[in-house]
Amino acid sequence: MISTVSKPRVVVIGGGFGGLYTALNLGKTSVELTLIDKRNFHLFQPLLYQVATGEISPGDIAAPLRAIVGRNPNTRVILGEVTDIDPQAHWVRVGDEIVEYDYLVVATGASHHYFGNDQWQPFAPGLKTVEDALEMRRRIYFALEQAEQESDPERQQAWLTFTIVGAGPTGVELAGAIAELTRGEMRKEFRNVDTTKAKVILIEGMDRVLPPFPPELSAQAQVQLEGLGVTVQTKAMVTDIQEDRVVFKTGDDLHEIPSRTTLWAAGVKASPLGKLLAQRTGAELDRIGRVIVQPDLQLPTDPNVYVLGDLAHCPDQAGNPLPGVAAVAMQQGAYLGKALKRRLKSQPVDPFRYQDFGSMAVIGRNAAVARLAGIRLSGFPAWLVWAFIHVWYLIEFDSKLLVMVQWAWTYFNQKRGTRLIVNHHRMSAPAAMTNPAEKELAKS
Repeated sequence: MISTVSKPRVVVIGGGFGGLYTALNLGKTSVELTLIDKRNFHLFQPLLYQVATGEISPGDIAAPLRAIVGRNPNTRVILGEVTDIDPQAHWVRVGDEIVEYDYLVVATGASHHYFGNDQWQPFAPGLKTVEDALEMRRRIYFALEQAEQESDPERQQAWLTFTIVGAGPTGVELAGAIAELTRGEMRKEFRNVDTTKAKVILIEGMDRVLPPFPPELSAQAQVQLEGLGVTVQTKAMVTDIQEDRVVFKTGDDLHEIPSRTTLWAAGVKASPLGKLLAQRTGAELDRIGRVIVQPDLQLPTDPNVYVLGDLAHCPDQAGNPLPGVAAVAMQQGAYLGKALKRRLKSQPVDPFRYQDFGSMAVIGRNAAVARLAGIRLSGFPAWLVWAFIHVWYLIEFDSKLLVMVQWAWTYFNQKRGTRLIVNHHRMSAPAAMTNPAEKELAKS
C-alpha cells in the first residue's frame, strides 16, 4: 500500500545516467527522495577509455553525487550497497539500515560478461568503473616499461602486443587510442625499444567492426583503424585467454597471439540486483540478466517498482530491446521523473519512446564515425561532433572545462599527463618475472 505520510517516498538505486536523471527531474517536486549508490560519485562512462590510456584523469569525468543532487532539500544521498528488497513491505536494506519507499527505481547498470569464461577476467579486464580504467592504464604503461627492459626479442614483442577482444565502440576506441599512444609521443621517450613496432590487434566475432552501425560506417571505421596500424580480425571467436597469450578460432583454424596485455570489450551482463529483484517480485529476466519491463518502465508484477538503464529489457517501437547506451538511460531517467510527477497527480502516463538521435565512435585524433539524424559522417567532422556532444553531456561545469582544456592540450602537443603506474609490484611483477627463482621468492 502507498504510504499515508505527507510526501511520497521515492527511492532510487544507482547514481548512473538513469538513476541520476530520475533524481534530477524529481529534485524540485514534493517527494522525499533517497538516492543510493555504492560510490559517492557519478561517472561519465563514455570517456573511461581516455582514463585507461592516460589522456585524462578520473576526476575529470566524475562528479560527487552530493554536489549534483544533494543540494536539493528533498533529496537524501546514501553511500552504500542494497543487499535486499522487500516489495510487500516496501523497503530496501542498505547495510544495517532499512529504507522505506512508496516508489522504487532500480538503475544499477551492467558489468562485464565473459560468456561463461569468468576465468579469463584476471587476464582480460573490462572497462566499466574507474578501477577498471586505472587497471587498464597500469597494464598498458607497465607493458611498455617491461618491453624497454626485455632483451629477448620474442618476449619483448609479446609485451608490445595489445589485444582487444570486442570491436564495439569501447573496443574500437581503446584500439585507436593505444595505437596512437605507441606511435605518437611514446616513441620519443624510450631508448631500448621502438614503440612504433607495437601490435594492436582488435578481435571481433561478427563480420565487421561496430556491428550496430550502418555497414558503410563500419567499413570507414575499419579503414581508419588500419590507417593507425591496428590489425582488425573479424569473424574470430576467442577460445582461450592466458596471461601471455590469446587463442582464437576462424572457421576451423586456431590462431595463437603471444600477448601480455589483453583488454575485454566483448560483452556485458546486467548487475546482480536484477536477479534479486526477480526473486523478490517474480519479474522475468532475459538471457543476460536484464529485467523485462513494461513500456512505462514498470515491473509487470509490481506497479510501484521501475527499472531502467542497462538493467532494463525495454522494447522499442519494433519490439526489440533498447541498446545499453548512455543516451537511452538519460532519456529514460528524464521520462521517469516526469512520469512519476504525473502519476502522483493521478494523471495518465504515456509509454516511454526512445528518440534515437544517432550513434558515434571515436577512433583516434581527427578520426571518428557518426550517424546523426540521418547524416553520416567520418573523419575530422565526425570527431568534432563527437567531442562537442561528449563534453556537453558532462554533468558539472568544472568537468566540462577541465576536459576541454585537457583535450586541447593533448590535441596540440600529443602528450598524455596522467600516466601513473600503481600497484604494479603487488599485481604485475610476479607475472612479469621469467626467472623461476624470482617467482618462488615472490610467493614467499
